[in-house]
Amino acid sequence: MERLFRLAENGTTPRREMMAGLTTFLAMAYIIVVNPQVMAAAGIDPGAAFVATCVAAAIGCALMALLANFPIALAPGMGVNAYFAYAVVGEMGLSWQVALGAVFLSGIIFLIVSLSGFREWLINGIPLSLKLGIAAGIGLLLGLIGLQNLGLVVDHPATLVTQGKLGSAPVLLGSAGFILIAALTARRVPGAIIIGVLATALAGIPLGLTRFGGLVSAPPSIAPTLLQMDLAGAFTLAVAPVVFTFFVADLLNNAGTLIATTHRAGLMRPDGSVPRLGQALVADSGGAMIGAALGTSPTVSYIESAAGIQAGGRTGLTALTVGILFILALFLSPIATAIPAFATAPALVFVACLMAEPLKHLDWGDITEYLPAILGAITMPFTFSIGTGIGIAFTAYALIKLAAGRPGEVHGAVWVLALLSAAQLALS
Repeated sequence: MERLFRLAENGTTPRREMMAGLTTFLAMAYIIVVNPQVMAAAGIDPGAAFVATCVAAAIGCALMALLANFPIALAPGMGVNAYFAYAVVGEMGLSWQVALGAVFLSGIIFLIVSLSGFREWLINGIPLSLKLGIAAGIGLLLGLIGLQNLGLVVDHPATLVTQGKLGSAPVLLGSAGFILIAALTARRVPGAIIIGVLATALAGIPLGLTRFGGLVSAPPSIAPTLLQMDLAGAFTLAVAPVVFTFFVADLLNNAGTLIATTHRAGLMRPDGSVPRLGQALVADSGGAMIGAALGTSPTVSYIESAAGIQAGGRTGLTALTVGILFILALFLSPIATAIPAFATAPALVFVACLMAEPLKHLDWGDITEYLPAILGAITMPFTFSIGTGIGIAFTAYALIKLAAGRPGEVHGAVWVLALLSAAQLALS
């Protein structure tokens, strides 16, 4: 352990690292029950999606631990999983096999960027305002999906959306679950989200809304999704915007999480750069490709890793512990696959609220900075597309700066992404 993780050098111990790993796992364990439901909306077998979620998370955590020695856990990402299921498959009509192929191709591009000097140029060139706005926009889209699953928001022919039946049992139980999650979080209870999800599901048993078939069993078969990605179908001009969207979303999500968590852990250099950034991004890109091969949406670094860092995690042993716990969770499939949508909806809405927090860091004194960020953020839920929001944000940023007579403030990376985004929007 000392040779692998340099525990003494980082001022930590095996016990502290393992407890930190348990803390992080409890903070992000909700993905075990939420992601299979989101994947099921794309037509993927929920049992196979459950296994893919756990195994992809375990491998991603191991990669982060062994390659970068960071206390950062990985799992299929919230937000991009919704884009996968509801936008790419649901709205665009692509098969889930082609969507998995697009995830794999985006992972290859991510890996190439991670291994090249282009990495720093691209990441450092994207302005902070757009990183903040995109993160918040993904959260807003996630919130809309959560409210739909809860039944609080339904479609309407005249107004597009309207309120559902607020007095229905699923809405009331889900709303109570949201309050429970918020209260437990405020009291700093570990695993607040997963506790809230399970409590909401249990409350639905007497009403016949939840039907559990047991607690522990052998893992379901992963055969329905294993290596089912359609690379040939994804390697087309029509799917290129989807690949681009997955790539940009992964890049921004992982870069932002790495910056935030390494700063919290005291691992960031004095000049603000992240040590071993390349290795960490390689782990992220590798996790995305492995997740696609297994049958799930992109695997990303989780901001919930901050919980384990707060508990003292400083090395990859924390991440490795999380990975081992995901493997053990494979035997809890009866619970994960029986959780109804109204019970996971509070988790989606709660995470969405947390993802809006970065907006406070926008420069509200400069309209050329905050306006493109907000425009991109609000576009995502209203178009039901992360890709459209990202494209509009980059395009608007470049054009507004140009029109304001400040083109020199636009980094070359933004011009490249703005041109790509404008082409994507024109073709869509």
